[in-house]
Amino acid sequence: MESALLTSLIAGYSFSTPCLEMGAGIVDGQVCPEAQIRVPLAMLNRHGLVAGATGTGKTVTLQVMAEQLAAAGVPVFLADIKGDLSGLAQPAEPSAKLDERLAAIGHTFAPRSNTVEFLTLGDGKDGIPVRATVDSFGPILLSRVLELNDTQEQVLQLVFHYANTRKLPLDDLGDLKAVFEFLLDDAGKEDLKNLGGVSSASASVILRGITVLQSQGMDPFFGVPEFDTADLLRTGNGGVISILELPSLNRQPLLFSTFLMWLLADLFEELPEAGDLDKPKLVFFLDEAHLLFKGASKAFTEAIISTVRLIRSKGVGLFFISQSPADLPNEVLAQLGTRIQHAVRVFTPKDAAALKDVIGTFPAGELDLKAALTGAGVGEAVITVLGEKGVPTPAAWTRLTSPGSRIGPADAEVSAGIIAASPLAARYGTAADRESARELLAAADLPQEQTAVSAPGGAGETAGSAGPASSTGSAADVDEEARRIAESILGKPTTVPASDFPTNPAPAETREAPRQDPAPAPSSAGGNELMDMALQAANMLGREMLRGMFGTRRRRRR
Repeated sequence: MESALLTSLIAGYSFSTPCLEMGAGIVDGQVCPEAQIRVPLAMLNRHGLVAGATGTGKTVTLQVMAEQLAAAGVPVFLADIKGDLSGLAQPAEPSAKLDERLAAIGHTFAPRSNTVEFLTLGDGKDGIPVRATVDSFGPILLSRVLELNDTQEQVLQLVFHYANTRKLPLDDLGDLKAVFEFLLDDAGKEDLKNLGGVSSASASVILRGITVLQSQGMDPFFGVPEFDTADLLRTGNGGVISILELPSLNRQPLLFSTFLMWLLADLFEELPEAGDLDKPKLVFFLDEAHLLFKGASKAFTEAIISTVRLIRSKGVGLFFISQSPADLPNEVLAQLGTRIQHAVRVFTPKDAAALKDVIGTFPAGELDLKAALTGAGVGEAVITVLGEKGVPTPAAWTRLTSPGSRIGPADAEVSAGIIAASPLAARYGTAADRESARELLAAADLPQEQTAVSAPGGAGETAGSAGPASSTGSAADVDEEARRIAESILGKPTTVPASDFPTNPAPAETREAPRQDPAPAPSSAGGNELMDMALQAANMLGREMLRGMFGTRRRRRR
């Protein structure tokens, strides 16, 4: 007689649409090939989590998913922390042991090599260089790399705004360093004074942080030509698997994890709305996910949560890879429809408490989750997914399938050949050094315009001079309203003193494609000049500096 658990697995994972074939269910200690465990392609943009202790098979699970996605025509991006995923480019060798394992779950071995693109951060021999300009990376993500506090983060935002209004392109760390050095020098001290109350002490701390990054060899990660994330969406003979090689993750883990968020933020800003698709445009695997949230500010964490919540409508699926679901905020976990949990090892009371939390993330059902999670062997996992109607499937203890590509690194000559033949090599292979802030400041070739642009009706006035506010409200009222709106834009309380808010700044033009701002709507009762001025102050603090979910700059695609 068929058990209730087996019946629920067969019914729960019988889908009519294309799926990833993950393996076969285990019931009462026996593998049941009639209970095939699947993940519908159409539900992958509901995101997911692959978790488990070290050595339980997470990397092979990524490989299985990546090659099946590629075979279905879905591009994949993943980070290769240990160098094991390059084997996706090379077919596996058959073996009797592998055939026996696959036969037990109702699968057969089919060797497969995939279309792979090897990428690397900055200059390196491991792949095509991925660079970002400092300007595009933005102040919020850079603040995360520099580990700035809230006050210093807002100072950095103001300096980005200053560089933008003065038409000083920030291509690399040398450009940003040159701007800070100019502001701290006698030639720029008046500009610094007028820059929203920025103190020389805060600017000096940030300058030292930039110098430290340079001394750690981080310069090559910033510059031009900048990587276009549209190149992650390519298809050819199936979807292209873009593998970001991170052999030196331990040198600067915060930079690498933040760079992954820059790629994701750029995709979010550039991709059009797509709604629900038959299959995602891209599946993006975020390995070492705990690094994203470790020590993160509230604003940074909220930006990640918002991105996870909203990017699915752009056709992008996100999978977080970590040792424990506890590494992710509850607000992120709530957005993850697919759970693939490898074995949980319990050695301490803290581990026992963590196991209880993991069990709470699965739907209740026939499976003894405690026994499954602690008893799963290497290559096994407990899985639940969102079905075609958006309802979670029963938790399934699963014997996972094997990839058709090599498990482990590809041969060195195979990887080198792929990198040499890459169509991206000509575009990104060589760093350029165009005229940017460093050169302009060295030549003293600055556009002659004021740092603090005056409000309408007060041409030529500088921040702090008398303006229209004097006829409608006190300076304190303007400060308070500017602070309120600025905080709503920044997403957190501002630590800039109220008295340091300019009383009459107007939005400055940008260096990118010209924009025409809509004319302000006429206010009732003869106009509300106090509100107009407060909005202008808030614009100075937020409009150009936040620019996107993470402060990244939107840019035109080719």
